[in-house]
Amino acid sequence: MTDSSLPPLILQMLDPAFYPHPVQEPLQLIQTHVSYVILTGEYAYKIKKPVNFGFLDYSTLEQRRHYCEEELRLNRLGAAELYLEVLPVSENGIDGEGEPIEYLVKMRQFPQDTLLMAMFERGELSEELVIELAKAIARFHRKTATNDYIRSFGKVEQVREAIDQNYEQTEKYIGIAQTQEQFDDCRQYTDRLFADCQHWFDRRIAQDKIRECHGDIHLNNIAYWNDQLLLFDCIEFNEPFRFVDTMFDVAYIVRDFDSGDRQDLTTLFLNTYLEQTGDWEGLQVLPFYVNRQAYVRAKILSFLLDDPAIPASDKAGIQKLAARFYRQAWRYCQQQQGCIILISGLSGAGKSTTARTLAKQLNAIHLRSDAVRKHLGGISVEDRGDASLYTPEMHEKTYDRLLELGLLLAESGYTVILDAKYDRQHYRQAAIEQAKSHDMPLQILFCDAPAEVRRDRVAQRTGDIADATVDLLPQQEFDPFTETEQSYVQVLDTTQAIDPQLASLIKTSF
Repeated sequence: MTDSSLPPLILQMLDPAFYPHPVQEPLQLIQTHVSYVILTGEYAYKIKKPVNFGFLDYSTLEQRRHYCEEELRLNRLGAAELYLEVLPVSENGIDGEGEPIEYLVKMRQFPQDTLLMAMFERGELSEELVIELAKAIARFHRKTATNDYIRSFGKVEQVREAIDQNYEQTEKYIGIAQTQEQFDDCRQYTDRLFADCQHWFDRRIAQDKIRECHGDIHLNNIAYWNDQLLLFDCIEFNEPFRFVDTMFDVAYIVRDFDSGDRQDLTTLFLNTYLEQTGDWEGLQVLPFYVNRQAYVRAKILSFLLDDPAIPASDKAGIQKLAARFYRQAWRYCQQQQGCIILISGLSGAGKSTTARTLAKQLNAIHLRSDAVRKHLGGISVEDRGDASLYTPEMHEKTYDRLLELGLLLAESGYTVILDAKYDRQHYRQAAIEQAKSHDMPLQILFCDAPAEVRRDRVAQRTGDIADATVDLLPQQEFDPFTETEQSYVQVLDTTQAIDPQLASLIKTSF
């Protein structure tokens, strides 16, 4: 039975005879507040509703044509396999003769159970796929456009406009879905950030991190289909929603993993994305953007509480979900105590394996010297470095940058793991002195393994970004720890199970 309240064209499109290709009956109609999507089996057809919400205006046929074309253009960057073409619709059908009465986007239909949110909720989102997701988003961001106009949207006054509007629109839900403390703390946090940390936003502009991003890249807008990750449903209708910091996109994934109590996946995703992009400084603004994404999700849910069309029986669940996202937004505006952990040892000693395990247990940022060195050298972390990356001058630059980032992030409240050989006393001493001067907790974990074990490990490495080879091992020496350093050092035997050693360490030291 069809809904007679639907527009005549949509009623026509629910008739299988409307299509010039076989369809799977019954046809399915999905409605949002801005579009109709008709599922026919092999293809999906998306038609924009003639609505104007201020931030989105599809009210004229010409605007709907324009935004269909924009949707096709933008989404071909992350999901070219899904977005096929824009077609006119006349009274004679799709792409038929006659004056167009509507335009639509023709897409390849995919199974809804391939959405990452569906996989996440079923417990089927593997660590391997999370790593691939991080790499896919890093590649996507590398391909996105930027210019002076796009960068202008990163200015504090532009960013702040939408944030202040969120508070104006949600104050009425205090005592309903959020507490007065949550509202006040969130507002004070963003006010303080805009007042005291404008240089963060200015640096993001200068570093070309304001780009033509996806704008809505949550787990329900990503599918894993035919062994490909597809980033679809880009924001095409509003430039301020799309011309944003790359961390704006990253924050959606963090929000979704954290709201599902999978901080381990957040850590894995972040460390992979950051290693690929070298954008560790983006972590300064990331809590702000996670706070924003969680708050907006809570706001949208709160609006449903005022919708008379939604049964009262459903509103209790909506209120509970909104409250959860308000709490998440509030958590991200709380100041955390950071610390620095140095992972030291010679090549093959198990440093990176130890660091990855510890990062997962502490929800820590894992900074590898191999990645820092390659970003300093202007090459991909996947590429092998030449001799120019391993000069004494480059060693100094790498360790200086590693420590600079470690302090920057620890002062922003992160637990930071600096993963490098730290084989020279002056590298370790510099870290100790800087941590002392910044009143920052510091620990040194020394990974130990016999020479033959280290040699076997290096020989068997595959798919790793480290460039060390077996022939370099005899040249490596480790400066013994000084008496001053000894008070910071814990020794780990990496020939033994590492998890219980780290569990014991965490219990006594963190």
